[in-house]
This record gives sequence, structure tokens and C-alpha cells, in this order.
Amino acid sequence: MAIGFRILPRDRAVPADLVARFAKLPVANVSDSMNRMTAAGPRLTRMHRDGVLAGPALTVKARPGDNLMLHKAIDMAAPGDVIVVDAGGDLTNSLMGELMLAYAIKRGVAGFVLNGAIRDADQFIAMNLPVFAAGVTHRGPYKDGPGEINVPIALDGMVIHPGDLMLGDSDGVLAVPFDAAEEVYARTMAKQDAETRQMAAIEAGTNDRSWVDTALKRLGCAMPDGI
Repeated sequence: MAIGFRILPRDRAVPADLVARFAKLPVANVSDSMNRMTAAGPRLTRMHRDGVLAGPALTVKARPGDNLMLHKAIDMAAPGDVIVVDAGGDLTNSLMGELMLAYAIKRGVAGFVLNGAIRDADQFIAMNLPVFAAGVTHRGPYKDGPGEINVPIALDGMVIHPGDLMLGDSDGVLAVPFDAAEEVYARTMAKQDAETRQMAAIEAGTNDRSWVDTALKRLGCAMPDGI
């Protein structure tokens, strides 16, 4: 089996019930619960109108500007999958447009994360399937390969394995490792509860802000008395 031009099976994926639970949580809070160490970078921006992205990753490694393996991934995708493509971040040629988007919706694909460009941008807004991409160009793709499906990929340092949980909202995209998903969910729920209590304290005027001065003193900040 040739490295660089192969299709592998995906042997695991985060379950649908866990996907549904994560879909209700802000990506920022999930990120905080992973110690803010994982991100796909600000270049991957929302191309749809609204709504959240959540589902197990079907990964694709593609040659920049070539979408042959992306076509095959759409054919392979199970309903609810998020197709994640590392195409090197090149914006010279688009990876997909209106027709591929319509076919993916018909197949039940939950969304796309593309380290590359799209075209037919107005239709991505109108069809409103969750899609994050690095840019837009009218120039179409090639279909010659090579590429790989269901291999580990990385987007701006964020490593994604097949079956990992992909999340996205207006703050950006995040991958949660399969093996850590339940732990990250529990941590995020604890953070949600803490933020709920803090918001209630803000509304009641009882929010404790003493930590700010404590941190400034600990760090040696010079400031006048009474501030």
C-alpha cells in the first residue's frame, strides 16, 4: 500500500450521543478545558450562515488544489461525519463548490473543515451546512491525486486522528481526541457550571474581583494605594 496515495478504514469514531452532548457547549469552553493548547488557527473561518459543527472526523490529506480524495471521502462518509481536509492551506484552487456541497448534504455529511479554499461562497451561506475553510477563490480544483483518507493529519499544529471529535462555532474549530473526549466533556461541564454561578453573581452585584489585585501584587505590579 503506497504511502501518499491510499485509503484506509476508520476503526473507531466518537459515538453519536457524545457528539450531541458536545454540540450544546461553546467551543471556547471546550478549548479552555483542554488548557488552551489546541487550535486550528484563525485562518479557518466560518463559510456557512449559522449553526454549530459537531461530528466524528473523516480525515483527508490532499495535494494542494486537488480534490479527488475529497470526492471519494464524500462517497465514503457515514451520516453525521465531519470531513476534515489538510490541503496545505493553499488558496490558489478551490477544493469544493456548490455541487459537491449539495451532494454532501444529500449523503448526510455533518460538515467540513478545509485547510484550503471553497468557491460558490454564496451557496455555502444559502445551504448552511457547517463549513470552515481557509479562503475563497473562483478557480476550480484538479482531480489527479495523490492523497490519503483516514490517516492522521494536522491543521496549524492541531493533530486530528480519524474518529476524533470535531467541533466548530463562531469562535472557530477544535478537535477533541477520541480517548480524551469523555474527560474533556466532564471538565467542560464543570466550567459551564462555574460560569453560570459567576454570571449570577455579576447580575446580583456580588461578583468577587479580589483575584485581580491579588494577581497584580503577586506579579510585582507597581500601583498607588486605593486603586
